[in-house]
Amino acid sequence: MEEKPYFCPNCRSNRFKFSRITTFSTPFRKDAITGALLETDEPMLVPDEEDIIQCQVCQFAGNELRFIKQAEREPRTVTPVTSTYT
Repeated sequence: MEEKPYFCPNCRSNRFKFSRITTFSTPFRKDAITGALLETDEPMLVPDEEDIIQCQVCQFAGNELRFIKQAEREPRTVTPVTSTYT
């Protein structure tokens, strides 16, 4: 995952809450006649070429670059605020 801001290209409101979707493979063995589960191994992470990101607001999922490019198109700027309270 890159250290760059995200912005959801679907709902265009979320810049904060996201999930990274990963895939796991769990090897197992079954009996050929009864179909009973005989043995299971530990799940293994399947490496992806590109991270899949999901917006936690609208549940849209896409590749990481899409979220990064949307944030670059509509950058968030820091607005200086002067306090009127003293």
